[in-house]
Amino acid sequence: MIDVYSWPTPNGHKVHIMLEECGLRLGRDWRVHAVNIGLGDQFQPEFLKISPNNKIPALVDPVGPDGKPISLFESGAILLYLAAKTGKLLPRTDRQKFEVLQWLMFQMGGVGPMLGQAHHFRIYAPEKIGYAVDRYTNEARRLYGVMDKQLSGHKFIAGNQYTVADIAIFPWLRSWQNQGIDWADYPRLKDWFDRIAARPAVQRGVAVLADARKPLTDERAREALFGKDQYKKR
Repeated sequence: MIDVYSWPTPNGHKVHIMLEECGLRLGRDWRVHAVNIGLGDQFQPEFLKISPNNKIPALVDPVGPDGKPISLFESGAILLYLAAKTGKLLPRTDRQKFEVLQWLMFQMGGVGPMLGQAHHFRIYAPEKIGYAVDRYTNEARRLYGVMDKQLSGHKFIAGNQYTVADIAIFPWLRSWQNQGIDWADYPRLKDWFDRIAARPAVQRGVAVLADARKPLTDERAREALFGKDQYKKR
């Protein structure tokens, strides 16, 4: 059984959804271990052994590519591993594969980091810095526009097949209100979002650990996520 160390964040949900979309079922093929990032569980030595960057999610598969256990961190790498393991959600031809991978990298290098900063400065920062709020809100809107335009000629983000690119992007757009987004400005992307949200495997994936997450209101959680706890040498 695959062990997944996670928390109900966009990056965590990416892996939960991928497992379910690949036909792997929670409780049968994989199990989840809650890593409460608000309490600092991500800094525990046992977790750092498999995720040295102290970020969720991480995965341990007892049956790796050579039949031996393998541990992985970084959600994008985990998506690619699961696609290779199951033969699903990543095209086999080089041309189609790289068309998908460029959009996966778009999420890893753009959508995730920029929308994360938009969340931080709009919602979590202890003081409102107008320049930062405007900078990341505008970048969020730009990225939404890129995706909306891409969908003008395609059913899914990377073409006409549902792939890891869709799975990677979708969880980050679930907090669109926190990002200063008006869906009316991105009708094609909204249609795509609704279609992805309706998928049974996606609904199962976003439900994983959903009840465990609480609003970020206490100083302990802020220190673990944004403060001195994050920067201690380990």
